[in-house]
This record gives sequence, structure tokens and C-alpha cells, in this order.
Amino acid sequence: MVFDARSASGSRSRRDATRPAAGRRPRSAAPSSEPEQDQEPDPVDLTQDEPATEVEAEEGPVTLRLDGKVALVTGAGSPDGIGYATARRLRDLGARVAIVSTTRRIHERASELGVTGFVADLTDEAEVGALADAIADQLGDVEVLVNNAGLASRTSPEVLRPVAQLTYDEWRAEIDRNLSTAFLCSRAFVGGMSEQGWGRIVNLAATAGPINALPTEAAYAAAKSGVVGLTRALAMELVADGINVNCVAPGTIYTAASTVTEIKQGLGTPIGRPGTPDEVAAAIAFLCSPAASYITGQMLVVDGGNSVREAEFR
Repeated sequence: MVFDARSASGSRSRRDATRPAAGRRPRSAAPSSEPEQDQEPDPVDLTQDEPATEVEAEEGPVTLRLDGKVALVTGAGSPDGIGYATARRLRDLGARVAIVSTTRRIHERASELGVTGFVADLTDEAEVGALADAIADQLGDVEVLVNNAGLASRTSPEVLRPVAQLTYDEWRAEIDRNLSTAFLCSRAFVGGMSEQGWGRIVNLAATAGPINALPTEAAYAAAKSGVVGLTRALAMELVADGINVNCVAPGTIYTAASTVTEIKQGLGTPIGRPGTPDEVAAAIAFLCSPAASYITGQMLVVDGGNSVREAEFR
């Protein structure tokens, strides 16, 4: 089914984008208003095992499977990109996958993967709200969210300019594309995850910004650093609701959009080559899985060891 959020966003979304349904799991009943009588505590028997509590992990082996879970991967329009590789992995793990990009080519990717495609501008609040409604109608509430959108495109090219020459509009475009998209999508879907008491959010950061930086990329570096901050704040806000929030920071990854300079940078890593989208997708898929239940608020770097090396030995 073809869905374009731009045509649907004109009508008011059923969801209030500024106030997502905050459905924290019910806690134990409130204490009685009657005064408690003084009682001596029972003696503690240190020879017995600790009683089970609700904070203990569920019994049974951990699993990578996502059978029946609804997963959304943003920025999946390129057939050789990280988003596409991630959608394929989540599909193979049993998830019911939705993918979204800004152009109708997403329907070609959806057909190739056997998943559902949506068109939406994720920097537009109204279109994100319309997208959330459409996914809920067709697939159900999103339980796994991968905020991968942010790659530059022909209609919105990457801005490479020193700060002194950077216009405010160019700055805002980079921040919106790489950070605001993650904020708007996370806000749109955390309410449903909270109501279910389970969820996974994985944001795509980068080594540029959180770890290092290059001249002329200040806006991009600032946005990706902001992704890490957003990830950690969300992780602390949502941990009581069974939602884990993490981010993955790729280094030099080889795609069709890679420049000769970027490929040479990849050859200079300790591993000796650029990474692949599927290698990044493998890290993302793990953090999306039930097996990552004790990991939240973390940044996983996927860069072939490049950020670890202090100097190149010859």
C-alpha cells in the first residue's frame, strides 16, 4: 500500500505530537491511609536465597529474535545504505518492518525486502504524526525504532563550510536532518512503547562529533553529538517503562555515495578497509533485540578500531 505523509499531514493527526501517550506500567497499589502499627521486622535468614523481585531478568535464554514485533527503520531509501541493511536484518529476525524515506523510491526498497514502505519528511512535525498514525493502522504500534535518517540527498545536500562562512539556514538544515528527525520520531512512538512496557530505540550517531571532527563539518558534528545526548536522556527517562535506548556510531562505511577520499580513509583504519552497511546493521540489530536487555544509554562505535589507535605504526 502506498502512503505519502505529505498528503495525509494536512488533516489533524489522531496523536498529539507534543504530548505522546505516556503509558507507564502500573506500579504497586498505593499504601493504605491507615496508620501502621509498630511491628518488629522479621529476622533475616542469610542462608536462604534472595526472593524473586520484579527487577530480576526474565528466566530463560536470551534471544535475538523479534518475532511479531513492529519495527520502523528511517532513512532506508538507498539499496546499499545502512537503513536498508538494517531493515533486512530486522526482517530476518522476524520483525514486521516498516521503512520510510523522503522519496517514493522507498516503495521499490519495500518491494525488494517484502516490507511496508512510507514516504514522509521526518523534519516536519505534522508528517511524522501522520506517519505514526499510518503505521499504527497498517501494522500496529511500533516497538522497535531505528532513527537512521540523516544522510544528505540531492534535494538536501551536505553542507561543507567553515563556521565563519556557514549560514544560519545551512546550520539549521544539518541539525534538523541529523538530530531533529531522531527527536520527532522518538517522541511520536515512545508513548506506545511505554503502554506496552517494552521497546527498543537505536539512534545513528557517528564518530564525527562524539569522538573526532573534521574541518567544514561543524554542523554535522554538533548534530551527531546531540544524538548521543538525546540517546542518554531518553534512556534515563524511559528505563522504568522497559524501553532501552542506545546509539551506534559508524566510522568510514563504504557505500555507493562514498568518495575516493573516504575510501582511502577506510583503508587507513587498523582493520585496513572501510566498514560495510551490513556490519553496522549487525550492531544495530543486536541492540534492537531482547538479548540487549541490560544495555541502555550507550554508544557503540563501529569504526574498525580507528578511534582507538593513537598513532599509525610503520
